Amino acid sequence: MYGALRGVKVYESFVEGAEEGIRLTFRLAPFMMGILIALGIFRDSGALEVLTAFLIPILNPIGFPSEAIPLVITRPISGSASLGVTAELLRHHGPDSPIGYLASTIQGSTDTTFYVLTVYFGSVGITKTRWALPVGLLADVSAFTMSTLIYHWNGML
Repeated sequence: MYGALRGVKVYESFVEGAEEGIRLTFRLAPFMMGILIALGIFRDSGALEVLTAFLIPILNPIGFPSEAIPLVITRPISGSASLGVTAELLRHHGPDSPIGYLASTIQGSTDTTFYVLTVYFGSVGITKTRWALPVGLLADVSAFTMSTLIYHWNGML
């Protein structure tokens, strides 16, 4: 109503915006397909299990439970894959368990760094990402660290 009162052609503006949204969807499709295919190859090839086995001796001494390592690996790559891992952890351990709190905290405090960089930078044609990836991964590591501290704090309650 505000736009109509100001003389804006509201419907035409809506159609123009929807048209731009459709163009953007087609521009993003190759980037989204690429990351989804790469994630599928990573998971189906067994590389997720190999990386999990590699990280267990590194993360267990700092008190990170091995059950949640697949979540740490998948979260920066794919929101849907990490949500599936989180759902499995909640189903197996319960939402009020320390691991349930850990998974929920990780899910809520981290982002899909590689996906965000691929889609957002790809949609506007940015090829030189400079510090975006290292800073995004540093933010993820910080969130994983704080989630581990919350996990231990919750275990003491």
